[in-house]
Amino acid sequence: MGPLWALRVAGALSVAGALAGHGGSQRSGPPAALDAGTRGDGAGHDRGVDCREVRKRNSSERCRFVRGTPDCRLDDGFLDYLGGAFCAFPAALLPLPVGLYVLWLLYLFVILGVTAEKFFCPNLSAISTTLKLSHNVAGVTFLAFGNGAPDVFSAVVAFSDPRTAGLAVGAVFGAGIFVTTVVAGGIALVKPFAAASRPFLRDVIFYMVAIFLTFLILYFGHITLGEALGYLGLYIFYVFTVVLCTWIHRWQRGDGPSQPGPWEPAIPTDAEEQESSGTNCGDYGEEYRPLLPHHDSSLHILGTALNPLDKQKWRRKPWYWRLFKVLKVPVELVLLLTVPVVDPDKDDLNWKRPLNCLHIITGPLLCILTLNSGAYGLYQIQGVFPVWALVALAGSILAIIIFVTTRNEEPPKYHCVFAFLGFLVSAMWINAAATELVNILRTLGIIFDLSNTVLGLTLLAWGNSIGDTFSDLTMARQGYPRMAFSACFGGIIFIPAQCFQLGRAYGTCLILYYLAFLCVALLTEFQVIHLVPT
Repeated sequence: MGPLWALRVAGALSVAGALAGHGGSQRSGPPAALDAGTRGDGAGHDRGVDCREVRKRNSSERCRFVRGTPDCRLDDGFLDYLGGAFCAFPAALLPLPVGLYVLWLLYLFVILGVTAEKFFCPNLSAISTTLKLSHNVAGVTFLAFGNGAPDVFSAVVAFSDPRTAGLAVGAVFGAGIFVTTVVAGGIALVKPFAAASRPFLRDVIFYMVAIFLTFLILYFGHITLGEALGYLGLYIFYVFTVVLCTWIHRWQRGDGPSQPGPWEPAIPTDAEEQESSGTNCGDYGEEYRPLLPHHDSSLHILGTALNPLDKQKWRRKPWYWRLFKVLKVPVELVLLLTVPVVDPDKDDLNWKRPLNCLHIITGPLLCILTLNSGAYGLYQIQGVFPVWALVALAGSILAIIIFVTTRNEEPPKYHCVFAFLGFLVSAMWINAAATELVNILRTLGIIFDLSNTVLGLTLLAWGNSIGDTFSDLTMARQGYPRMAFSACFGGIIFIPAQCFQLGRAYGTCLILYYLAFLCVALLTEFQVIHLVPT
């Protein structure tokens, strides 16, 4: 959680600092105020009437109020959620759009999780392999960014608008506290274990320093570009510390392979993981491979590559996994059509010539249509030729050239370039989903009169932490609680050190601490208690 949390805060507050610095370059004065998500939530004097006053209006006036109030306009995003709630449905049927928005919100979390897990992170891993980075550096840089991509993009999108800045602050803090208390406590409850003290202390110290710096910024109520860059400096210093500790450990053991200690179970090999997790579509093991060499046609390769279902895995999975898989199939199919994935662990690097050539067209086309909610893609050159048509034409020409000059059996030498394309396209997918997610949360906050901070502490934090929760608890049940616990506070712990026991009592205390924190946050939100004198 240490590098992830620092990266999320650094990315979000760097945007806020950049906005503050941009505003300061145009006029002299104090640094730009940082809205922490009060009940006004950034509706300042320059925006006029607060959109939250729509609930005080009569039912017949709400639609006109939403259409005519600048604060109710959602600058980014593809759907007008406020207009749909107050204009498309009668006031008596307001729970209906709210229910639809909640379901769409849950599905957006699914989109974020699938995109990050199956497309964003693998391409980042391929990029780190192409750049020949060590596992330690890749773990605290590319892997940390990949695992925290939904949080980073959600925070950046929220911080780009002062009205939703409270969502970013609440989500970053909420996810950090949730993972380090509920998830870490759940791991201790599922599988008590002994944790290494020195690496754990290192990650906690960096985590506490980042929290203290954020507290100072929120206490003074403003942020500058230099303060935001300080977060990036803290993260770079953390990466340097991890690399230095790893180098010292390698020097002490003489570059020999480290044997797992009594408190550290052996990590399964790639072959074991592949056998336990199931193979990819169309690859069912040695016994299913033909005895004679056989070259599939391009059409067969395309159909197999676009199939998101594994028949062998489908038959041995329980019903609830199948139900969730059915929900994910539309998302995975669209992502397979638009996002290339490079897998360095495969002999062919996951080279699918017809599909990769199709990605040359669909990938850039999706990027231009999702950038600024499609405004750039729909722009017409000289008022005649749209930009998206020009991108599609250029991509088609390049795809034809690649298809003619390559073969199905062997990837080209420049295949690593597809990893960068997949990284860019999946990042645009995550950014588009995060934008819709932030707009839905702001709409729900206006409907229920909840501050953005509480929505960030609860819904956004819980949704972005679902993947961490299930993956870490599953890892603990499989016999790797120490690895799962280290994922809550930092990267993999490399230096064996004096250990301390983490039992069920510790896990219970962490969960109770989170419940107490949540109660205080909600009581403060509804003005039952006052932590700051008025």
